[in-house]
Amino acid sequence: MDDYSGMYAFIRDGEFLQLTIEEAGRVTGFISRYGDLESDRGVFLDQFFKQGKLEGNKLTFTTDTVHSVWYEFKGSVDRGQGKDRTEEDYYVIRGTLTENTIDANKKTSARTRQVAFKSFPLDAALPKTSN
Repeated sequence: MDDYSGMYAFIRDGEFLQLTIEEAGRVTGFISRYGDLESDRGVFLDQFFKQGKLEGNKLTFTTDTVHSVWYEFKGSVDRGQGKDRTEEDYYVIRGTLTENTIDANKKTSARTRQVAFKSFPLDAALPKTSN
């Protein structure tokens, strides 16, 4: 079985999604994104998965709510264009991402979009060593 664990690009440049596949299809991870509110604009916010599941290559997750926003994802993890795990886009997460927002009046709104998040190279997080 493929291990889809790793870092993936998120919506904006510099944002990312960390995915960890555990036993029995349990999925943990988080999204690291820039804040959009006046109070947190430009600040990195980490939103951990409240629940996540992988069945075959079908992936679903829901994040915790941070600053009145949470995400829901439903889709799949597939092979991308990368030749091996050391290249970008070896895996790609494709599907529907819903961004839920609670406004000051406690009214919830949802914005849905189709997304494709490419995997980062496997060694991207490792420090470079010089000889």
